[in-house]
Amino acid sequence: MAIGPRLDLRQSQSLVMTPLLRQAIQLLQFNNIEVAAFVEEELERNPLLERDEGFDAPIGESPDRDQRLESTATSENQADSTWDEGGPPRDSADAASAETLSSSQDSPLDADAAETYDPGGAGDGASAPGGSQAFDDDDRSIDDFAEKAATLREHLGEQLRLSFNDPAQRLIGAYLIALLEPSGRLSAAPADLAKALGTTLEAVEAVRTPMMRFDPTGMFARDLRECLAAQLAEKNRLDPAMAAMIDNLDMLARRDLKGLMAVCGVDGADIADMIAEIRRLDPKPGATWDATPPAPVIPDVLMRPSPSEEGGWLLELNPETMPRVLVNQGFTAQVLTRAGKAGSKEDKIFLAEKLHTATWLVKSLQQRANTILKVSAEIVRRQEAFFRYGVSHLRPLILRDISEEVELHESTVSRVTSNKYIATPRGIFELKYFFTTAVASNSGGESHSAEAIRQRIKVMVAGEGAVNILSDDAIVTTLRQEGVDIARRTVAKYRDALHIPSSVQRKREKAVPA
Repeated sequence: MAIGPRLDLRQSQSLVMTPLLRQAIQLLQFNNIEVAAFVEEELERNPLLERDEGFDAPIGESPDRDQRLESTATSENQADSTWDEGGPPRDSADAASAETLSSSQDSPLDADAAETYDPGGAGDGASAPGGSQAFDDDDRSIDDFAEKAATLREHLGEQLRLSFNDPAQRLIGAYLIALLEPSGRLSAAPADLAKALGTTLEAVEAVRTPMMRFDPTGMFARDLRECLAAQLAEKNRLDPAMAAMIDNLDMLARRDLKGLMAVCGVDGADIADMIAEIRRLDPKPGATWDATPPAPVIPDVLMRPSPSEEGGWLLELNPETMPRVLVNQGFTAQVLTRAGKAGSKEDKIFLAEKLHTATWLVKSLQQRANTILKVSAEIVRRQEAFFRYGVSHLRPLILRDISEEVELHESTVSRVTSNKYIATPRGIFELKYFFTTAVASNSGGESHSAEAIRQRIKVMVAGEGAVNILSDDAIVTTLRQEGVDIARRTVAKYRDALHIPSSVQRKREKAVPA
């Protein structure tokens, strides 16, 4: 048998991820904000694409361009005829003189000019001569006239200038403001601050202590105790008992109320009032000053009950989240015609590539919209009991169940349901919310949803009294009587996920009268 190099011809099949296919998969995973940003980039990059300004036209279809042009020309002709009916235009100076003469003839002779009313003048909202007199031409909004809110450091700097006259103290205060953390704390030790400023520790504390009473109170504190103490002192509530409580915040975290009553020297009613007052304080006074409000969630799918007698639900895509683009056919044909006559080879290749990309984007957006609607419809069909009766009727659901029904891969269903929201009569939910693991039934019947069990545990704990505190074992027993085969460690895991304390901590809390 000879050993040596040789050439073989083989045929095989393989899946190649082209750039357009990779972008299509990425486009399916994008949320509505990311899709809008991607489309904006493509509109700037591709001259053959344009935004669809039609109101009800579906994606990829353009409104009648000739009809739009005809309506525009008709409006211009009507404007010209209206101008001709009014006679030739007068000179602006003659018009102003005629208006002044008319107003002077109509007003009384003994009236002051400042007290006369000039119809159509500045009092009616008209602009100065030479300016626009139509409100539609003013693009400014009321936000442009509103006073800009000061930042936290600007607010503190203004209080610093009003509180200290000594330039050295103002310098120390400005340095402390610059070192503030977003929560309003100072992580640097006062000794390090004094060394960096080249001054004494007493000078730094002489500035930092009154600055803790700045608005918002509790800023410039080194720890939680100082922050709460400054807020209590501002309210004149830092008595010995309250000072003892904030000195033992670790006992409060453990909910050791009996130990706190012994340390503070108060009874149960007083300790409950003190805890309520502590809860009303702000542990991070600087965190909410410059924080921007969270952006509202815009649902991708809208759901409402069907008005028909058969019932059911109606689903539609939210037009606000569906970017509409189309290929400018007229401009494309014109450019391709010119390139075919006098264009170079590079120009033809460039235009062919841009036309292919534009057509692909239009089809990809349409396919993305259809896939989202198809998957959402199947989720609603599977979870119909949840929309009618609540979270206790949420059924177990996994990606495979939806993928087999809509004939899509599980990874595609996962991309479709990520960061996509649906507006239902019960609120706005992420599509991922309806996928929950299953907990077996001890009677051999249908399994239960983990989310429904968590909700059941929450209701059971909320309904317990001050005496009959439910332990994890008691919750397991109750759930098994209801047909849920669940372990104690699973109940503890669900309780921790709901931020519910243990039965020992709940018993300590409820042992003290509220």
